[in-house]
Amino acid sequence: MRVFVTGATGNIGSNVVRELIAAGHQVLGLCRSQEKAAALAAAGAEVLHGTLEDIDVLKSGASQSDGVIHLAFNHDFSRFAANCEDDRRVIATLAMALAGSARPLVITSGTPIANTVPGEPAREDNAIVGSDKHPRAASEEAAILASEIGVNVSVVRLPQVHDPVSQGLITPLIEIYRQKGVCAYVGDGQSRWPAAHFSDVARLYRLVVERAEPGARYHAVAEEGIPMRDIAETIGRRLNLPVESVEKEEAGNYFGWLALFAGHDMPASSAKTRQKLGWEPTGPKLLADLAELRLAGA
Repeated sequence: MRVFVTGATGNIGSNVVRELIAAGHQVLGLCRSQEKAAALAAAGAEVLHGTLEDIDVLKSGASQSDGVIHLAFNHDFSRFAANCEDDRRVIATLAMALAGSARPLVITSGTPIANTVPGEPAREDNAIVGSDKHPRAASEEAAILASEIGVNVSVVRLPQVHDPVSQGLITPLIEIYRQKGVCAYVGDGQSRWPAAHFSDVARLYRLVVERAEPGARYHAVAEEGIPMRDIAETIGRRLNLPVESVEKEEAGNYFGWLALFAGHDMPASSAKTRQKLGWEPTGPKLLADLAELRLAGA
């Protein structure tokens, strides 16, 4: 297959590009940086210069490919809701180029939008909350509209995707810890966050685009849920910082924008994903990567 990948030079995207090429696929990668374009070409991909705002470029990339994996996302979480609405528009643009064909469009979402049964893990076939309750649901709402115009669209929901350098929402959490001088968790710290290693997530995206099953939803989850207290304690040991609990009412003052997620119990299952695709994660666990943090001053 010739696969158009947005976000091809990002932390997940670069792993997906390598995975696709190693499996014999061709990759057309969207890239806005000349420096990163050189690395993308060196990895064996063809470079398509442009940004997510370039509608004609997005349509061109999708039109000249056998399938699309949409990974690009603005990770400035201080404007999270706006970024999610931007993603809705990008998915609609890609869908227009693929409508009426069998070519797959794989879009990206997050497991928390399927945490609709309190205390139980999010599952692939759970009902999802709307974007009025969780902004990331905008991507899946766009996917539903895409399917209604004949697009072969499927969804990969992400947990905290990690290696020793980057760990999803935990990366900005670490910066908050360093600024505050304390590694905090909310209440008893038993709220759970799911996780998976970059290598396992990249392999899943390849399997999903190869499967090309319309309407399918997959969870890129290797670990169903790691307690927030365990995360804070592991980081605290690595940074030599104290670990403390904060009350739920104090979370906004301590975590800032991250209070939207901190203290929320967000476990997720990937049982159906594993059964359907034969996907079995083999990468390092989250706490192992956090214990080996590669961070200036650590």
